[in-house]
Amino acid sequence: MTDISTLWEVGLPLATTAGGLGYAKVRAPRVFWSLVGLPVTRVRFTMTYHATMDVCGLTVQPSRLRAFMVRNVARRSEVQPVPPKVRRVRGTSTGMRVTLRLPAGLEPADVMAASERLRHAWGVHSVHVVETKPGFVELRMTGYDVLNRVRMPRSRRRPSGSLAVPVALREDGSAFVRDYLKVPHALTLGANQSGKSMYQRNLIAQLARLDVALVGIDCKRGVEQRGYAPRLSGFATTPEEASGLLDALVGEMEARFDLLSFAGVADIWALPEDVRPAPVVVLVDEVAELFLTATKKDEERRDRMVTQLIRLGQLARAAGIFLEVCGQRFGSDLGKGATALRAQLTGRTVHRVNDKQTAEMGVGDIAPDAVVTVLTIPPDRPGIAVAGDTSGGWSRIRTPILTAAEAAEICAAHAHLTPYLPALAAHRPVMPVHLEESDTAPLVKPNPATA
Repeated sequence: MTDISTLWEVGLPLATTAGGLGYAKVRAPRVFWSLVGLPVTRVRFTMTYHATMDVCGLTVQPSRLRAFMVRNVARRSEVQPVPPKVRRVRGTSTGMRVTLRLPAGLEPADVMAASERLRHAWGVHSVHVVETKPGFVELRMTGYDVLNRVRMPRSRRRPSGSLAVPVALREDGSAFVRDYLKVPHALTLGANQSGKSMYQRNLIAQLARLDVALVGIDCKRGVEQRGYAPRLSGFATTPEEASGLLDALVGEMEARFDLLSFAGVADIWALPEDVRPAPVVVLVDEVAELFLTATKKDEERRDRMVTQLIRLGQLARAAGIFLEVCGQRFGSDLGKGATALRAQLTGRTVHRVNDKQTAEMGVGDIAPDAVVTVLTIPPDRPGIAVAGDTSGGWSRIRTPILTAAEAAEICAAHAHLTPYLPALAAHRPVMPVHLEESDTAPLVKPNPATA
């Protein structure tokens, strides 16, 4: 009886602990990683580092001086190959980061080519290699699939730059930051139910908190962007209104160029803060609607709109006007000017698409190897996308869940930050003042030019 009692007293806590860890591994992977995964991986990394680097071909022969010291000072007959020097090991809530100093003869590309072998050797979910400075790389390991349930990292400081906002999570556990000063214009593509609208909501919700002017063009009668109207300085819901709004934006751009010329500076960021005009982010939803035509008159308006968009893409960065172009598909068959417009859109975010051409138009020109990744995005994981820019770098990202009502609430709460731009006054949405219901369904002031 005593043996059974003792077994029960010892076995029950062990079974409870094992069950709790198993539950945490599935339901709370961050907790499991911090309690079990990180310590085990740290020990495994320390004990097998040299052997793993040697097997993966990431060692070099030591210098003559080092070989001399080993033979004559350390009195060793055999000189071992030299792996990268470990400078720092730091655990995170999602994985582990290791800073390596590369010896002469190794380059970051060598470590990147071995990342899959390193992942299996240390039993982690993924290993991403980032060059931090010449001669140094950082191994960003993730202990589990961080894109399964997106939880944005809690940064103690805002991203550097007045127009840098975190909008998604990278697969290495870091935040994907949309920085308009580095990547002024971007193209976002995705099929229905791919998470494209979720990406746009997160972007607008972050921008609404900044001192910037937001301009919406949603030719689906405003069904996507109407809830953001309290925070918009300009809004168009039809191709006719969009044409007038784009003309007004080009006029605003030219007026700002006159100001820059008078002040003798190259862009608005060189102006004193008290005279600097507010930056403008233009959000175009379903860009294909601007290209489609039914009559000869529509073709003339289409050509003018596309021309104005291309002009904004080519010139507007210095004037503080930035483009965010979204659509389900994008190809040369949209019509004249599509390829020229794409060439001005430096940033690319491509969700699951319905055809290979759209994937190639999205990322094929900046990162051909990313096309396969786009085409293999599963339909049951909306929000996953491939994000990159013309530098050639790309990564898988996923946006956190944000409902349209939550995004609209954020825009309404920050409506007082909406700057007034005289050039866009005729296109500013008018909020209802006599409705007893919620004011999240604003009326839109008609455009005098098209009324």
